[in-house]
Amino acid sequence: MATRDRNAAAAAAPQLHHHNRGGVPALGKQKAVAAGRADAMNRRAPLGDIGNFVGVRATEGKPHEHVNRPITRSFGAQLVKSAQANAAAIKNAAIPPARPAPRQERKVWTRPPPPEHVIEISSDSDQSNTQSESSASSVRSRKKVINTLTSVLSARSKAACGITDKPREVIEDIDKLDANNELAVVEYIEDIYTFYRTAQHESRPCDYIETQVEINSKMRAILADWIIEVHHKFELMPETLYLTMYIVDQYLSLQPVLRRELQLVGVSAMLIACKYEEIWAPEVNDFILISDSAYSREQILSMEKGILNRLEWNLTVPTSYMFLVRFLKAASSGIKTDKEMENMVFFFAELSLMQYGLVTHLPSMVAASAVYAARLTLKRAPLWTDTLKHHTGFRESELMECTKMLVSAHLTAPESKLRVVYKKYSSEKYGGVALRPPAEEICK
Repeated sequence: MATRDRNAAAAAAPQLHHHNRGGVPALGKQKAVAAGRADAMNRRAPLGDIGNFVGVRATEGKPHEHVNRPITRSFGAQLVKSAQANAAAIKNAAIPPARPAPRQERKVWTRPPPPEHVIEISSDSDQSNTQSESSASSVRSRKKVINTLTSVLSARSKAACGITDKPREVIEDIDKLDANNELAVVEYIEDIYTFYRTAQHESRPCDYIETQVEINSKMRAILADWIIEVHHKFELMPETLYLTMYIVDQYLSLQPVLRRELQLVGVSAMLIACKYEEIWAPEVNDFILISDSAYSREQILSMEKGILNRLEWNLTVPTSYMFLVRFLKAASSGIKTDKEMENMVFFFAELSLMQYGLVTHLPSMVAASAVYAARLTLKRAPLWTDTLKHHTGFRESELMECTKMLVSAHLTAPESKLRVVYKKYSSEKYGGVALRPPAEEICK
């Protein structure tokens, strides 16, 4: 029986090996097959896993080992698990674990402790007094406002640069009351006056009295006094008056004029200014009547043409009135209607039109001097603020010369023969500002 079994196994071995190439023989016949085919198994390269047989690859440094048992579901799971464990162990052994980066602690800034008070003990009484003072100071220190780091650093920087903590005077916003007034053009007003300050240097009258043969400064003052009176009777715009005097001075700077034609120059200059500034300009016949028919219509129109040609039709110039409006706003200190200051400023401004000595001065300086003289007369304090300095561009010392001339004109106005301006601003309509005592102290 045993012989038959051995022969059967020997006969079935080639067939089983043909069926399971590279695999494992069935259990019970393993020893016979291994004995007969040992050399053949060692010579042939193993194939991959076929069917329910498995061959596990050797790990590094170990010989190849075959599993010589049938692969059941549970046994296969164990093999896979052990193979994964071995692979993981090899991987962990090859790659050392990375050290975790040391955690950096976040540094939080803390306020340094206040310096300790140094107490020098000399006696028991002194010690008790010092302790009471230190306790009192500690109580006061708890009531102090804690300064921030920014304020401490700012204070140290100012101390290093020699900057004192004296607060600077704030420049007032003189346009805040006109924020909703579209006609005030608050958005462009600074640019407009920047242009005026530049344009006032162009087309300026010169000292022309020396070049005039028959005209002197007194005759010019008489003409200015008459023009102011006509302007007041016709109830014209203020811009018309200042433009008229500019046209007269500019024409006399360029053209010699006879004495008998001086009033004709004034009439034609006012006609030109009215056409430029007024909505309803007076007619030529009105000027003939106001001048007591001293000149005909043809003479007035001919002089008008001559003036325009000599001035090259350049009438768009900044006059002192344009600066007066702005500077008066800065002098009112945020008050929308300071009529007393306004009337006093215009009183000095019209006095300036009669002063030949102010012809060559810039319109902005004449306007600023009128404001300064008005504040001096009304005893406003301070006389010249940072707001006025910012908007006028002049310091107090730069206005002394023009201011003295205006105050001197105010002093002599009551006794002068040319009293049109004085009478005009002595009326109740203008608050009687001309009757205020002049600021004589500045003329000494």
